[in-house]
Amino acid sequence: MKVAVLASGGKDSTYASWWALMQGWSIEAMITVKIVGDDSMMFQLQNTEIAQYQAKSIGVKWINVISQGVEDKEIDELEDTIRNLNQDLDAIVVGALRSDYQKTRIERMCERLDLISYCPLWHHDSLEHMNSLIEHGFDVRIVSVSCEGLDESWLGEKISKESLEKLIDLSEKYRFNLDGEGGEFETITLNAPHFEKAIVCEGEKIWNGNRGVWNITKIQLTP
Repeated sequence: MKVAVLASGGKDSTYASWWALMQGWSIEAMITVKIVGDDSMMFQLQNTEIAQYQAKSIGVKWINVISQGVEDKEIDELEDTIRNLNQDLDAIVVGALRSDYQKTRIERMCERLDLISYCPLWHHDSLEHMNSLIEHGFDVRIVSVSCEGLDESWLGEKISKESLEKLIDLSEKYRFNLDGEGGEFETITLNAPHFEKAIVCEGEKIWNGNRGVWNITKIQLTP
């Protein structure tokens, strides 16, 4: 099976790429949609350039799709890129958890391209998923927060057993999604079971009263 992985650099798409390799499949490319506009209904906004380093660590091709994030046009831009790939693909693998909006549009795109759409994390239990990331050695960092209960201190925070316990308490108190699927926070992944080299980076916190981002200022693979 030859697949391409939609890679934002976050925890879910990174887990999906690991899952694909665990199936014995060949990842022909990791494709990142870089949003240069103000928002997107489909794709992650913050620090998606991390996916380029993930691809290098895994040893696969990385493709960057530049998009303004305009609704409906962004999926067309992705589709055009996949259609023009030289590789013969069998499927697209995505890390969607619960977004029907995202899953439906990816599936329709795959139908037009005569490809299979795989969503290995679809409707996984939030707590089980977060614990699985920790147990399997994923180094996940929070790079943006935008909901009540998550303050500036969470920017750049690693999701560990200790921080997950705090996140559980806050999600119950403020009623947000523990896995961030509702846009409450975004993540990047610096190491995972299928990485040959870990990623190291530095960042700066930018806080705007009730939301903020952790912008990467320096990034490299370990020697």
